[in-house]
Amino acid sequence: MQRHVRWLLSAVLTFGWAGCALAQQEGPTPGGSLVVAISADPPGWDPTLSTSQEIPRVTYGNVFEGLVRFDRHGTIVPALATAWTVSDDGLVWTFTLRDDVRFHDGSPLTVADVMAKFERARDPDSGHVNQQYYEAIASVESPDPSIVTFSLTRPNRSLLYNLARPDSIIYPAASAATQRSQPIGTGPFRFARYVEGSEVRLERFEDYWNPELPHLETVTFRIISDPNTRLAALQAGDIDLIGAAVPPEHVGVIDATPGLETHAGTATTEITVAMNNARPPFDDPRVRQAITHAIDKEAIVRGAFFGQGTVIGTHMTPAEPYYLDLTDLYAFDPERARALLAEAGYADGLSVTFELPEPYPFERRTGEVIAQQLREVGITVNLAVVEWGTWIQRIFLGADYDMTIIGHAEPRDINIYANPDYYFRYDNPRIAELLAEAEAARSAETELEAYQEIARIIAEDAVNVWVFSPANTVAVREGLRGFWIDQPTPAIDVTEVFWAP
Repeated sequence: MQRHVRWLLSAVLTFGWAGCALAQQEGPTPGGSLVVAISADPPGWDPTLSTSQEIPRVTYGNVFEGLVRFDRHGTIVPALATAWTVSDDGLVWTFTLRDDVRFHDGSPLTVADVMAKFERARDPDSGHVNQQYYEAIASVESPDPSIVTFSLTRPNRSLLYNLARPDSIIYPAASAATQRSQPIGTGPFRFARYVEGSEVRLERFEDYWNPELPHLETVTFRIISDPNTRLAALQAGDIDLIGAAVPPEHVGVIDATPGLETHAGTATTEITVAMNNARPPFDDPRVRQAITHAIDKEAIVRGAFFGQGTVIGTHMTPAEPYYLDLTDLYAFDPERARALLAEAGYADGLSVTFELPEPYPFERRTGEVIAQQLREVGITVNLAVVEWGTWIQRIFLGADYDMTIIGHAEPRDINIYANPDYYFRYDNPRIAELLAEAEAARSAETELEAYQEIARIIAEDAVNVWVFSPANTVAVREGLRGFWIDQPTPAIDVTEVFWAP
């Protein structure tokens, strides 16, 4: 007897996407174009080959789809699968595919494409990132041309969530080698043009399986790294939407500009000061604790971000169901910071290199303030701004750094602390044990306990400094409807966007 978990579509909520009430009231008007600003050039266009959040900000829901997906509220809804069931023991998941889906190259979606995707996701030599999301999958089979079945080695409570991530998008099996430069998906927009360092153009896909979507004919994502230049472009009418990373000081300016408006939503981003736990002096937890004590997070949020953020104390945000408030664990205490440095053998201070990623203003601004705060407890900080490609290759992939700062935007990613090869170089086998307990949990309460214990352990070990979670502020031209305000996953989904008449 199977426990059925079905998500059915109503006539009003097509594809499970709510489509804001305002859009329903006014009635979407088909046609038109949209210009969106993004902050950085993605390192390719295949989200299965890179963890860069700039890729899904353009492609998630727009170009690529998976079996399921997140809607604007973070709810998991149908995408290429119309329904699914899970066996009572949690070991067999069965998905029913849509029968009217075509890829942008005209080929039909088949079970072979789905099976090939997850075989590749589990192949250690494929280059597919985040393979830990699929470790519990023993086999992927198709007993019927419209059915895909996942057999698991153990219960995996995160399977459905992981299938909704950008990592789980599906493209034609034969095109895996060219997706980085020539993405082909099933989404409402097809990839039309990319000018490196300048812009990406998407065009309406006329054979999209839902004929009611999208409303727009074209969407252009312009790559503008400087926030002041983005603001000027918005005010000049050169762009219509800034979907993420609007600096707090720009909010008042935008709201005071006729024809423009801002909207504040939630996000899953943790602005994180990463410390290389495998490199002296950060291999000493006392040094990491001292650095945490030396940072006045409240002052950063109030002074540098106009209060538009929530101070956090571990790798979770209030937007996530597992959030645990640990902000007082190593509270701001410069005297305690100096004492810990002395205990660790650095009574006369120490010198570190702190590298800030060039395209991200939140992180750069936060890093500059933190550098000054660390200097006040005797830590000499050598600041350096690093080009984004260099940051990815040398720091993120190579772990060649002392300290850096970045926003970890992907939701439910606390599993990274179980990977000793991740760029933090944190090695604690207990984290992997707790993750396994969470996945095997037979109740939400047990799962919650395991995740919150992980949050507490990494906070007590002061693996990193989790500074704050910024609000997600969206800036738009008046008359634009249907855009996402919250960021349950990094995405600038324009599927339901339209211009009000």
